[in-house]
Amino acid sequence: MNDRVDLNCDMGESYGNYIIGNDDEIMPYLTSCNVACGFHGGDPLHIYNTLVNAKKYELKIGAHPGYPDLNGFGRRALEMSTEELKASVIYQISAVIGMAKSLDLTVSYIKPHGAMYNLMAKNEGVSAIVIQAVKEVDPALSIMGLAGSDLADWVAAENMHFIPEAFADRRYSDDGTLIPRSHADAIIYDPGEASAQVLNIIRKSRVQTMNGDFIRLKAESICVHGDNKHAVSILKAIKNVL
Repeated sequence: MNDRVDLNCDMGESYGNYIIGNDDEIMPYLTSCNVACGFHGGDPLHIYNTLVNAKKYELKIGAHPGYPDLNGFGRRALEMSTEELKASVIYQISAVIGMAKSLDLTVSYIKPHGAMYNLMAKNEGVSAIVIQAVKEVDPALSIMGLAGSDLADWVAAENMHFIPEAFADRRYSDDGTLIPRSHADAIIYDPGEASAQVLNIIRKSRVQTMNGDFIRLKAESICVHGDNKHAVSILKAIKNVL
């Protein structure tokens, strides 16, 4: 069977001498890349170089905003007022859109990062703020988020396009949410297990939970985390089975 699926990864999250992920080796296996916006990770040079490489490999480009939290890598939910959060998201995605434009590239979607991503899967208040920020920048932008979550309905209510995303290298709870990273077995490192999970998602619209049960999960894009030490091997395994 010749299966095709969008493969995405968070890119450009390094800043200064602090290197996150293995972008150069990962990028050839992708069809989309989520470009950091400088608040949870990424500095102007790394962001720019990521866009240059995305152009080289003809990847679809998404902006990847997060909470302003370099120390916590955007994985902590920060208390922000409505105005602060909205302005933060507008600032971040506008920066990447502007840098992309300088290279004759187009940003077509937004994927929130870390704590913002997880909150938007279940918190209508936070989602409403971020969706409105994206809409004010460009209502044609799609929003990528957790497949099976209420975010799909909240995005649709604003007449915007939602991209349901699943993960090759994360384990799922019975309710369709991701097992928290604090759990010892939250991350999948084995390429065979990760590729098998992807096949279940794209061929059978299901995923096996941590408890061994299968739940329905329909996704249009699959993410492999760039900071997974086996990301390249996982992507190769996925490519081999598709």
